[in-house]
Amino acid sequence: MATVELRFSALPEHVRTARLVAAAVARRAGVDEAVLDEVRLAVGEACTRAVGLHQTGGITAPVKVSLIEEEKQFSIEVGDEAPRSAPGDRAPGSGGGVDVEAEEDEMGLAVISGLVDDVEVSAGEHGGLIRMTWPTTPATATLS
Repeated sequence: MATVELRFSALPEHVRTARLVAAAVARRAGVDEAVLDEVRLAVGEACTRAVGLHQTGGITAPVKVSLIEEEKQFSIEVGDEAPRSAPGDRAPGSGGGVDVEAEEDEMGLAVISGLVDDVEVSAGEHGGLIRMTWPTTPATATLS
């Protein structure tokens, strides 16, 4: 199992770099060319979401992206350090600004779910993780 890890400051201008790296590694891992646009879009959405959560929460830690090549699949994990109890949870009695942020968060997750067939979202007091997985073709994966 080969893994590439990327960490970047929670700034919107770094999301494009994460998208480009993810697409390049996905191509090398054997993800079908027809799916690479979906990989780019999904990673962009997940990273944009993580950057937003970090900026809103005043978190200075970097956003983490892991690109994991396994035997018959390729996975991308985008992690943030924004504490929350579960995806989409809203704080009781929260103001309108928090509701708008929660709606944007849910919209981002809906976009990712529409792009990726195999997606897992987890969140807890130490942050969240979005894991997206695509099948690979072994013939392409052997190229170096």
